[in-house]
Amino acid sequence: MNVPVWLWLATVAGLCAVIGFDFYLVSRKPREPSMRECTAWVCGYVSLAVLFGLGVLLTAGARRGGEFFAGWITEYSLSVDNLFVFVIIMSTFTVPRVYRQQVLLIGIVLALLMRGAFIAIGAQAIARFDWLFYLFGAFLIYTAWKLIRHKDSEEEEFSENAVLRTVKRVLPATETYHGTSLVTKLDGRRVVTPMLIVMVAIGTTDLLFALDSIPAIFGLTKEPYLVFTANAFALMGLRQLFFLIGGLLDRLVYLSIGLAVVLGFIGVKLILEALHHDGVGWAPEIPILGSLAVILGTLAITTVASLVKGRRERGRDRDQDDAVV
Repeated sequence: MNVPVWLWLATVAGLCAVIGFDFYLVSRKPREPSMRECTAWVCGYVSLAVLFGLGVLLTAGARRGGEFFAGWITEYSLSVDNLFVFVIIMSTFTVPRVYRQQVLLIGIVLALLMRGAFIAIGAQAIARFDWLFYLFGAFLIYTAWKLIRHKDSEEEEFSENAVLRTVKRVLPATETYHGTSLVTKLDGRRVVTPMLIVMVAIGTTDLLFALDSIPAIFGLTKEPYLVFTANAFALMGLRQLFFLIGGLLDRLVYLSIGLAVVLGFIGVKLILEALHHDGVGWAPEIPILGSLAVILGTLAITTVASLVKGRRERGRDRDQDDAVV
């Protein structure tokens, strides 16, 4: 794709306008949004992504349109999985529900900035070093294996990273929240609030998520503009999605397995394409429509299987309660 500078600038300006408006709404009146409001926002963001993808399809062709949709669906699914960790962070630091919108929004902005930097670096590196495809493919396969192996422990607890431990050790902090303020005064000296600690936890977690998601989408498209927009549309609406499916997250018991299959598939796809480009005759080049079918099919199967299992467990619990009575 030959993306002119003005289109890049217009895209970034449009995203900044949407995020700025979202931030204005949250800052004006901190509260927990209603289900109706969250549903409307999520549907609106999904509609924007679909319209953008159709625009790519009409202007750049079926291949580029398929690459965007495959990348967006994959990144959106990874973002939903990331909500598990956000829920745990919020619970660990007992963030008041009225302030969770602002925490999530700032976390999304940090994630977008970090992913933008990773995309710029990754695009330049891939253009110069073809062997990175092998490295990205191996990393995604390893990530898939780790997801399956450590699924239970990752869902049950939040492990503090080195940056977060250093911040908590070095900076004096209050025990209670002071609204959404990051810093306050206590006995005449300036100290940080738990809100800053939460921001550091969200930000550093976003950084780790970017290490997984960026190689995954580069396995579906090498076009930086599509990589960036797919990530941006996947992150937009994540705040509302947090409140919309917060109670449903615990029921998606097989989501991590589905994501592991998707990441493993993309990793194998990357390695096969690298071998194909290096002249290895037996290595096939998987078409983007085939990739899209595998991604959609895997996520649909794991979602349905999760909901069926949840329904059976709830039915079994009701039968046990009736037996006790």
